[in-house]
Amino acid sequence: MPDEGHTQQSLAENSAATPAQRRVGPTIRILVIVAIVLAAVVGAGRWGYWQWAHVSETDARIHADTIAISSRVSGWVVDLPIIEGDKVSRGDLLIEIDSRESRLKLTEYGARIAGLAAAQQQITSQIDLIDRTTTSRVEAVRSRADAARVAVEASREQFEFARTDFERTRTLLAEQIVSRQRLDQVHTELSRAQERHQKAQADLAAALADVGEAEAERGEMNVLASRMDALRHEEAEIAAQREQQALDAADRTIKSPIDGVVSETFIDRGEFVSPGQRLMLVHNPDLVWVEANIKETDIRHLAPGMPVEVKIDAFPDREFSGTIARIGQAATSEFALLPNPNPSGNFTKVTQRLPVRIAIDETQGVLRPGMMAVVNIAIPGR
Repeated sequence: MPDEGHTQQSLAENSAATPAQRRVGPTIRILVIVAIVLAAVVGAGRWGYWQWAHVSETDARIHADTIAISSRVSGWVVDLPIIEGDKVSRGDLLIEIDSRESRLKLTEYGARIAGLAAAQQQITSQIDLIDRTTTSRVEAVRSRADAARVAVEASREQFEFARTDFERTRTLLAEQIVSRQRLDQVHTELSRAQERHQKAQADLAAALADVGEAEAERGEMNVLASRMDALRHEEAEIAAQREQQALDAADRTIKSPIDGVVSETFIDRGEFVSPGQRLMLVHNPDLVWVEANIKETDIRHLAPGMPVEVKIDAFPDREFSGTIARIGQAATSEFALLPNPNPSGNFTKVTQRLPVRIAIDETQGVLRPGMMAVVNIAIPGR
């Protein structure tokens, strides 16, 4: 049969092959296996050397100074001109809160200050008028009082002289030296001198009363001056309230503190916000860095200023370079919310990690906070 003939021919050919030909196949397979093993060993050696000569971390992230925008006042949001992802410049309007009531109070305080200013002007005019009308009068009555004092002193001397003359004349009359008529004349002079002295005293009292009245009128100036001081204090108090209200009105217009990008918004137009409430997040895309948590066993190889190769998961075809800017002074476990006590005495040692901040060179604003990165740092001397 044809199949049996073909089989017999194949057996004949195999039996005719030399021993050398039969050893070629296993040798090739061995060589291939040896080549594969050598390639694996070389690859493992290169990988091991690279790991020995580098500090690498795959759990690194992009960070940025994210500013939380909050309000210092409460009110209704009347304008929200931006959305997430919008670029803003320093001073651009982010949020506007209803300020109608605040501005009305500003107007009220302004009116009250204007009223106090008018009252102060009126009191100033009254003080000037009193000063002009009483200055000359006080001088006049004081001059008249001085003249009255002189007249009293002169009349007192005349009265004392007349009384002495009368006593002497009465003594002489008793000795029959002078006549009764002379005594009557002296007595008349004494009465006249006494009247003049009493009149001079009355004129002095009237002049002193006029001086007191004139000085009392000038004393009203002191009362008005005290009222003026009270008005000034009241004006200063209202001015402080107006400044505080002006701050409240200004705080109702929230502007961007930096040039950056709006990362996220937490409110919508028409919502009511409270003081301290987080309204949105803003960051500068040009000021980003990489935060990598490096094992404590590798920290001894690092120092600020060392170059770093950075690979971003979002851009696998691009390479970024940077330098170590700062090495943390405490392990990340020290800032954990939950402590890790060991009351039982059982202990499992875990390698701690320290945060390392890496400054990235030119990024063209393509890096976003939170992106994953891989950092590779060559150890000097290896």
